[in-house]
Amino acid sequence: MKAVALYVSLAALMLLTPMARPQQKDDSEERVYELNDDIKPPRITHQVNPDYSSIRGIRVKGSVEVALVVSSQGAPKDPRVVQSLDPEVDRCAVDAIRKWRFAPAQKDGKPVAVKLTIEMQFHSM
Repeated sequence: MKAVALYVSLAALMLLTPMARPQQKDDSEERVYELNDDIKPPRITHQVNPDYSSIRGIRVKGSVEVALVVSSQGAPKDPRVVQSLDPEVDRCAVDAIRKWRFAPAQKDGKPVAVKLTIEMQFHSM
């Protein structure tokens, strides 16, 4: 009976020990860097073009600027328009960028999250 109680106590202790289970890094908790000379910028590995086929009759020319964070896993986080062109075109740009994937930025050889602004050019549609 004592052996069973000791086993249960050890199992409970192992569950409470931080090293007993891998720490999941939550993207919302990771440090976000500004791009500078010490940081190798992220690189686009999968790019999706905006789908504006549902927009009819809009003729625009210009660019939309979208600010976002590229996580240390290479995923775009919290994209938001900082320079608008047209509300529908802006939405298409943000929807496309949400589907992009990146090789993450690197600081001292390790992947890090960085702030980034992407300028997406549009020509007459």
